[in-house]
Amino acid sequence: MSKYYVQCGPIRAIVVSSSVEQACLEALDESLQNHLWIYDDPDLSTGDCRNHLMLEALVHLDPSLRVSEQGFDRSDASLFGTPEIIDRWHRLMTGMNRLFVAAGLPPRPMQSVAGIAGNMSHAVAHLPR
Repeated sequence: MSKYYVQCGPIRAIVVSSSVEQACLEALDESLQNHLWIYDDPDLSTGDCRNHLMLEALVHLDPSLRVSEQGFDRSDASLFGTPEIIDRWHRLMTGMNRLFVAAGLPPRPMQSVAGIAGNMSHAVAHLPR
């Protein structure tokens, strides 16, 4: 596991993760938790949920995540597209919903599932900007 410094708009997180891509996903996870309610709204399709997340990202986040193992604000940081990482997070949430249905479990609010699962990351420190 490596330590990554991830930043995207107001997000500045130090993440211990198995890969740089996973670090991006984990860094966005905490801010996206506030939007889990969309997966519990029966009037929203999975496309509507994805569109909601993308609009929120457009308004509040930078177009890319900057990731470095050396520190924040590095010119040599790797860049990852915010829409691609948000799409991965969205697919993870919809996949979890499908797993519950396939397992024959009663529907559960996604916020309670997130509470059971805990934060996706092994160690994430969000720092004030």
